[in-house]
Amino acid sequence: MTTKIETNPLIDRLPPHLKQFIKPQNYDDYSPINQAVWRYVMRKNVSYLSKVAHHSYLKGLDMTGISIDSIPSMYGMNRILKDIGWAAVAVDGFIPPNAFMEFQAYKVLVIASEIRQLENIEYTPAPDIIHEAAGHAPIIANPDYAEYLRRFGEIGAKAILSSHDNDMYEAVRSLSILKEAADSTPEAIEKAEALVNELQNKKVPLSEIAKIRNLHWWTVEYGLIGTVEDPKIYGAGLLSSIGESKWCMTHNVEKRLYSIDAAEIEFDITKPQPQLFVTPDFAYLMEVLEEFSGTMALRKGGFRGLQKLIDSQKIGSIELNTGLQISGVFTEMITDEDNNVVFFKTKGPTALANREKELIGHGQDANPNGFSSPIGKLKGISLAIEDMQPRDLKAYNFYDGKRIAIEYESGITIEGLNVTGIRNVFGKLILIEFEDCTVAYKDKILFSPEDGTFKLAVGSSIVSAFAGAADYRSFDNLYHVSDTKTVVQDKSSKTQKLELLYKRVRTIRESSNGTEQIEAIFDVLKTEHNDDWLLPLELYELTTYSDKTLGEAILNHLKGLKIKQPKIAHLIDNGLELINK
Repeated sequence: MTTKIETNPLIDRLPPHLKQFIKPQNYDDYSPINQAVWRYVMRKNVSYLSKVAHHSYLKGLDMTGISIDSIPSMYGMNRILKDIGWAAVAVDGFIPPNAFMEFQAYKVLVIASEIRQLENIEYTPAPDIIHEAAGHAPIIANPDYAEYLRRFGEIGAKAILSSHDNDMYEAVRSLSILKEAADSTPEAIEKAEALVNELQNKKVPLSEIAKIRNLHWWTVEYGLIGTVEDPKIYGAGLLSSIGESKWCMTHNVEKRLYSIDAAEIEFDITKPQPQLFVTPDFAYLMEVLEEFSGTMALRKGGFRGLQKLIDSQKIGSIELNTGLQISGVFTEMITDEDNNVVFFKTKGPTALANREKELIGHGQDANPNGFSSPIGKLKGISLAIEDMQPRDLKAYNFYDGKRIAIEYESGITIEGLNVTGIRNVFGKLILIEFEDCTVAYKDKILFSPEDGTFKLAVGSSIVSAFAGAADYRSFDNLYHVSDTKTVVQDKSSKTQKLELLYKRVRTIRESSNGTEQIEAIFDVLKTEHNDDWLLPLELYELTTYSDKTLGEAILNHLKGLKIKQPKIAHLIDNGLELINK
């Protein structure tokens, strides 16, 4: 078993909180049946997609080193992706949405290395290597699209999520794992689907991450490009799905011009999409993305941004107009009559930073129990603290070693011993430390001398609020790795014997030798595995030019399977069409 994690320089520079999701590909774990599934899907897709996919797709297959005949290895992909400035890593199924986006920001494709079962050959809700490698990788060879993907990750990683998003992520992950596990009971799948549907039907306001996930779905996953009348496919979900890539081109699916309105339209991963969005070109995707980013707390800050962080109950950051950044789990705020934030508070470990770099001595170890501070304008003083020059500071008694009493326009008061101040690169104060300090608002004590050293965040407004830490090094674990793991199935002896037959056929095809074995293999197949339809197709392909009598027998067997299993009849027809071409 191969346990080495293949790498390239982009992977090496990933931060630890992302590296924790990477796992070895374990290429030897792919069975001969897995390889046959890959080959069938890729042959069918390439044959069909050459007519309906964006021209970047086929070109990208060559550029990214993805073979039609064999599941790609991470080593090969990373060696070739390096030349276009990207990398790929294997992960276990769905990972948290912010983490997924952050990987993209680092120009690293996240690839679920598992592959769908034969039973789910047309479509699976679980991310798999067909979807990720054959869907996403080829299109990033287009420079405009690659930059869109990187920028999307950069913005998406900062989108604030809600507790509902956390529940939805775990429910979808569990459902996708159950659907791909061979021994899952119908009752277990039905229960998991019911939970997903229940959460999807909850009437909760869409969070930022939910909206940006919608944009990601309608572009990166299910996007069309060109005109509404004559669109081409570029979305990975369509490129990797035999069924939906055809379905989406029919009049049953409504085509709409892509716009920021798509952020409000949710999707159901368990069903074909009733409508899709068409962008005129990849550059237009970037325009809509930047338009959406202008609505985010990342750009707007204020009390709404801080409220989103409080609701998320996750590590997030605010940035003040002075450049001071506070990262932690925000719990409280006080606003004035104009909804300006005048006080905020975090709980638990909190870190302070400036320009995405933690202030030395002000990480979570220095603030293990949280951080709180008033912000705003001082009462009776027209000059903001951050704008005071040394002479002004002295005039207003902001002087190291002096006791000071100040009052904000909000009514919050501070009284204590001014110990020292921290300045930014431009020499302006961004933090002042006090000893023996009391902070009060009306009849409430917000901070008392017993709480230790008080650190005053210098600033009058919140200009940005975003998910995660300002300096990712401030926290050991920004993202939680799910406890729900992909199930590795024990194979029955029957399955193992069938895999050996697939392996023998693959060897015959690759070596062009041993065609005399085909009849023997076919006899075993009819007797012991008479429900399998993919291997007979491969046998028929091998007999097309070598043994027409045996080929007729195999073809009749396939016709019998179509009658016996009408649900897979079209898959057999698709395979025969490929062979006859």
